[in-house]
Amino acid sequence: MDIIFLLIPVAIILVAIAVYALHWSLKSGQFDDMDSPASNILFDDDDDLIPDDAKPKHKP
Repeated sequence: MDIIFLLIPVAIILVAIAVYALHWSLKSGQFDDMDSPASNILFDDDDDLIPDDAKPKHKP
């Protein structure tokens, strides 16, 4: 029975931390745009990382 006096405050503290983390993430805009990060992987924006000798040579 004495353990309840320890577990209830610990549970309340953990719930308070979870609510604070959810509030912070909503306030900081973590969930504003859920579609763009998923489709960003489809775009080639790493051309500057490819070495010059490995780039395909196109004749205009």
